[in-house]
Amino acid sequence: MGTGAGGGLVLQPNFRGSAGYGDAWFHENGFKSWQIAIGDVLEAGRWLVLQGIADPERLAIVGWSYGGYAALQSVVVDPTLFKAAIAIAPVTDLTALTEQYRRTARYFQMRDFIGDGPHVRLGSPAENANRIKVPVLMFHGTDDINVRIYQSQLMDRALSSASVRHELVTFEGLDHELEDSTARTNMLRRSDAFLRAAFAPTSTGAH
Repeated sequence: MGTGAGGGLVLQPNFRGSAGYGDAWFHENGFKSWQIAIGDVLEAGRWLVLQGIADPERLAIVGWSYGGYAALQSVVVDPTLFKAAIAIAPVTDLTALTEQYRRTARYFQMRDFIGDGPHVRLGSPAENANRIKVPVLMFHGTDDINVRIYQSQLMDRALSSASVRHELVTFEGLDHELEDSTARTNMLRRSDAFLRAAFAPTSTGAH
């Protein structure tokens, strides 16, 4: 997302790995080949800049769930393109995501979905937080059973260890969708303030 004096604009890329390409494609490219999805997201941001549509100093990335993962992993892979990242209910550690399902009937399905090998660590933002150079804002509901809140808590600790400016906002009793008007309003207001601070000439970002 880019902002300017007259307001802002949003580009929502239908990156490979997202919904709409069929279950088989998502199964193979959501996490196993995360480089494809993240590459598409980064190219979308670069296109905005190259076309003169977005100010390169006022370009941010925002995502929810897998999109939150994509937002965080994008600023890991390219620490310079986006100047701020907002992640809502994000996946941050692929190993932890597999373990979330260990005692459930979906464990083997999730293990196959995520796979194993070097891509698991390299594709986990919490394992590579030291590469992030921009402020990060995260939101998560405490009762999220889709992506457990400890995914954001892991990232929170990793960002603290890496001395990255960040903030984690939790919503007590809310699930993955954050279906509460007060919480949604709070999230939008905090996001607006966060982006204004991140784009300010003397930005200090979130604490």
